[in-house]
Amino acid sequence: MGLLRAGRPVSARLAGWSLLEAGQTFLLGYALARALDVGFLAGNVRAGLLWLAAAGGGVVLGAYGTRRVYGVVADLVEPVRDRLVSGVVARGVREADRAALSRLTQQVEIARDTLAGLVMVSRSFVFAVGGALAGLCTLAPPLLLVVVPPLLAGLGLFAATLRPLARRQEAFLVADEALAGELGEMCPGLRDVTAAGAEQYAGTRAGERVDAEFRAARALARWSVVRVAALVVGGRMPLVLLLATAPWLLAHGVTAGALVGALAYVTQSLLPALQNLVHGLGTSGARLTVVLRRLHPPPNPGTGTGTPHETPDTPRSTTPRKVPGRRPDVGVPALALAAVSFAYGPASAPVLDGLDLCVPQGGHLAVVGPSGIGKSTLTAVAAGLLAPAHGQIRVCGHPVPGARAAALRVLIPQEAYVSTGTLAENLGLLRPDPVPEPELLAAAAAVGLAPVLERLGGPDAPVRPAALSAGERQLIALTRAYLSPAPLALLDEATCHLDAEAEARAERAFAARPGGTLVVVAHRIASAGRAQRILVMDGPRTAYGTHQDLLRTCALYQDLAAPSQPPFAR
Repeated sequence: MGLLRAGRPVSARLAGWSLLEAGQTFLLGYALARALDVGFLAGNVRAGLLWLAAAGGGVVLGAYGTRRVYGVVADLVEPVRDRLVSGVVARGVREADRAALSRLTQQVEIARDTLAGLVMVSRSFVFAVGGALAGLCTLAPPLLLVVVPPLLAGLGLFAATLRPLARRQEAFLVADEALAGELGEMCPGLRDVTAAGAEQYAGTRAGERVDAEFRAARALARWSVVRVAALVVGGRMPLVLLLATAPWLLAHGVTAGALVGALAYVTQSLLPALQNLVHGLGTSGARLTVVLRRLHPPPNPGTGTGTPHETPDTPRSTTPRKVPGRRPDVGVPALALAAVSFAYGPASAPVLDGLDLCVPQGGHLAVVGPSGIGKSTLTAVAAGLLAPAHGQIRVCGHPVPGARAAALRVLIPQEAYVSTGTLAENLGLLRPDPVPEPELLAAAAAVGLAPVLERLGGPDAPVRPAALSAGERQLIALTRAYLSPAPLALLDEATCHLDAEAEARAERAFAARPGGTLVVVAHRIASAGRAQRILVMDGPRTAYGTHQDLLRTCALYQDLAAPSQPPFAR
């Protein structure tokens, strides 16, 4: 409901067009009753035809209202979908959420589709039932005594199923997230699975996830029986009671036309509206409740999850800000790896083998080595995206993986992600609140995005990712990371589409962030010359030191740096 509050004007329009639709429901039974009582049964064919024509006119007006309703529902639902996508992407990037893929694809679409269906179903039920009951009361109040009790009983039975239905829907989504996470890990490594002979092991694990999702789906389907019972009591029983009590009703002043009108209300309005409510709200409503709870989990400050927030009294600066949030204790390394080993399969050669690494707060480390040696793997392990087979990893003293460690690091991959929206929305994606414009402009100037920002038309300019070059997308991603609250920045060839001058400017900006620490997987060997320390990866062997030290002691680094000696000297 919080997401829908911003759409109150749209909701008012929706109610207005729905009232027009409800007029059709009212006229359906009332006009039919009058056509019989004062028209055909009274021998006045002209009056009967006029009342039937009035009912036909109501159908035309109702159809026009229904047509307008669909457009209004789209205006109500699409902004909600956009907010959900933004929230999922921000949380997935900030916390390395393994379930983000399922949430961004299936669950957001479930939320969008079910919200639209739920709005249509609920609106239709409320206005259809309101119109039908108003018509019954107008025709003959005793009709309400026959129709309303079973309708309320059916609604009560249906309402009692909503909570257990939601629990089983949540169990299904949990199983779906687990399956998506398992396939997300396994599919990129199919070549390694085959090379290591681990097909049976990988198939067994994936099969367990599939079976778990199947069991959850079957448990969810069993509740359809209860929904059918609620539909029989609330929708079919009034029809039976009207027929059974017809002699009593006719004896107590209910006309034949009113009885036929009541039957029309039940069969043409109440029963279809209840069917739509039971099938729509029973499945879609429960799915929507669970999905929204999973897409927008409540904040829990005690667990340390989420991104550090600034307090209302935090001063805003027009210069590149200091990194806010949970500052590590003095002397605690920004990144520490202890005896970390990682391989892409049980029989595969280790990419990392007992690696020890310590990057102090404010440090600047460059990682170099031949292509495919494991540099990107190192950043993924440090970020918590890959789990090591052995060893421990800590970010600012907090264990990886973990929500607190995830909030204190930001990973910028080679393929930069830019979403549709304004430039300011893209740049502030990792911030809990909108970034003040002076701070945003200062960050853009520091990283080198200012020319792109000016060409696009400023922070509020719309961004179309397909219209940007790969280098422009990387500059946006770099500036977004620069503005994030995380003190540790991991750049995994994040400047590969920039020229050497732009790359140097961006790296110097990150290295100069007050309180910030930079680990960069070098795309050009010149990056190593700007770093305080350099890690040279060479399979199971590594070398670590300054540029000058490695030129004297590491043959691989000498080979890598040989073409870049003049720039280093400068």
